[in-house]
Amino acid sequence: MTTTDTAPTIDFAKAGGLVPGIVQDATSGEMLMLGFLNQESYRLTLESGFVTFWSRTRGKLWMKGETSGNRLRIVTASTDCDTDALLFRVEVEGDGLVCHEGTVSCFTKPIPLSK
Repeated sequence: MTTTDTAPTIDFAKAGGLVPGIVQDATSGEMLMLGFLNQESYRLTLESGFVTFWSRTRGKLWMKGETSGNRLRIVTASTDCDTDALLFRVEVEGDGLVCHEGTVSCFTKPIPLSK
């Protein structure tokens, strides 16, 4: 992962100190998961090269995959035009099962749409 000295300033204040972080497989383009980052988890993410979230339910930092081995190694990182959301394109280490339910992606529950 490469960072530059001209990185945009992320707007953590807009949503009460957290920004959504979308995780996408860098090779397939599949959306893997969504988590939230605060300033500290964002700093740790940039320093380590692995996605680190702020767990809203546990109230603590967690590096995705620290116990399962399915860590998210960042290939590229970007922000949206409002600098209040992040996109991490990653390579998944381990067996590639990102979701805690044992699937590659957390997005596995279809929602029926009316036509």
